[in-house]
Amino acid sequence: MSFSRIHDQAVAHKGGADALHALLPPVAGHDELEARGDDRYLSELTRCIFKAGFVWRVIENKWPGFEAAFEGFVPLYWQQVPPEVLEDLCRDERIVRNMQKVRTVPENARMIVDAARNHGSFGRFLAQWPSDDQVGLLLWLKRNGARLGGNTAQYFLRRVGWDGFILSNDVVLGLRREELLDATPGSKKALVQAQQAFNSWHRETGLPYSHLSRILACSVGE
Repeated sequence: MSFSRIHDQAVAHKGGADALHALLPPVAGHDELEARGDDRYLSELTRCIFKAGFVWRVIENKWPGFEAAFEGFVPLYWQQVPPEVLEDLCRDERIVRNMQKVRTVPENARMIVDAARNHGSFGRFLAQWPSDDQVGLLLWLKRNGARLGGNTAQYFLRRVGWDGFILSNDVVLGLRREELLDATPGSKKALVQAQQAFNSWHRETGLPYSHLSRILACSVGE
């Protein structure tokens, strides 16, 4: 179960330590999380929701249009936006016109505004949540937001630099190879089992959870 063996496998698969290191995601410090505006968090949440089940490249290419159509994703405005604005957006060719996903914007804006009211900002709320309880944060996001189940919230946290794991297909395969996960991916039991594994590896190595997750994924394969 020692992580050094997993790290060595990842180094071998990626052609060396430097090549593996280049693949590790950036991790934001508390100050960076707090400095990001609440509008940027709503923007990234929306981006991840629209990417789910869709071709990511299309969303990325259209994203400047999303920013323009949603007028910068200011949560205080979108939390109470009139219904006719949402209806107009579903006819706006600058975005992917999916009404179910468009409707998540005011719901997630309300979540961000509420958290900011209690903590000073949504970034400060994220910064104070410890990585050894990512399961708790994922469940909070799913309970208080819209369409934040599955891996969507995990990818959102990675996008903004919050230090956590992603249960990608390769990570699931790696955890199963190490006999640390036997639950159905997407279930609370699977999240808890993954959290226990990454907590143990973090204590062993001191590495960020995001790096442990990526290294495990890179260790999978022949």
